[in-house]
Amino acid sequence: MQTLRLVSELRSAVDAWRRAGESIAFVPTMGNLHAGHLKLVNEARQKADRVVVSIFVNPTQFGPGEDFETYPRTEREDQEKLTGADTDVLFLPAVSEMYAADARTVVQVTGVSDDYCGASRPGHFNGVATVVCKLLNMVQPDVALFGLKDFQQLTVIRTMVRDLNMPVEIIGVDTIREASGLALSSRNGYLSAEEKLVAPELYQILCHARDAVLSRHQAYPEIEEQSLKLLREAGFHPDYFAICRSRDLTKARPEDRELVLLAAAKLGKTRLIDNIYFALPATADVI
Repeated sequence: MQTLRLVSELRSAVDAWRRAGESIAFVPTMGNLHAGHLKLVNEARQKADRVVVSIFVNPTQFGPGEDFETYPRTEREDQEKLTGADTDVLFLPAVSEMYAADARTVVQVTGVSDDYCGASRPGHFNGVATVVCKLLNMVQPDVALFGLKDFQQLTVIRTMVRDLNMPVEIIGVDTIREASGLALSSRNGYLSAEEKLVAPELYQILCHARDAVLSRHQAYPEIEEQSLKLLREAGFHPDYFAICRSRDLTKARPEDRELVLLAAAKLGKTRLIDNIYFALPATADVI
């Protein structure tokens, strides 16, 4: 595996692969890699001849008072994991390589970025869209893979790629969970031992809400309110719990069939997000 830190080095490697007729898959990350990231890399290996992984803790997607400075950085361990996963290139740029000192361009994807995490973290998705747009321009992959745990982020990226006619296929990869049901996340390391016992209830409450939707006995707002109440009773400080149409994250209506349940909540100082997406049977109706 090559570790490259300059855009010029990355482009030289990509150009050589292109001249050889090889396809390229790309996995952007912020590092502190876990099994979920490695699943993305393994899927990427199945999709293309060459795999590029980036590690970049992007300052523009962190707001004031968030954890940019303390976000876990584990470069050596990450390099070992990526070497074991048969990665071809690790792109590991500095902030100065990614952003000019007088950079003025921001990518904003309106609508799908406005609510949920977009409302709770102003400017977050502008930072995500901008850095992903830049990385896609640098790598110019055939396919790029993202985890479905960050469902709103994936929707923002898919919308950006569609709207800007970017020649890349965006692939969502299923969430990896611990045996308890807790979705793997680099921020899980912030949880105390006691909080780690409570954290899986977020997924359990999502499952309960999915079952309620499928039962067709409750209106969606009632299920959302009940879920928020269960989160509070479990010790969370909920940010949102929403039943949405999966393609554009608008509030689900009775006629919608492809749904996603989105949830975010704080447990102690740790902000957790999770989701469940599913399809209603064609004959389903909601009161």
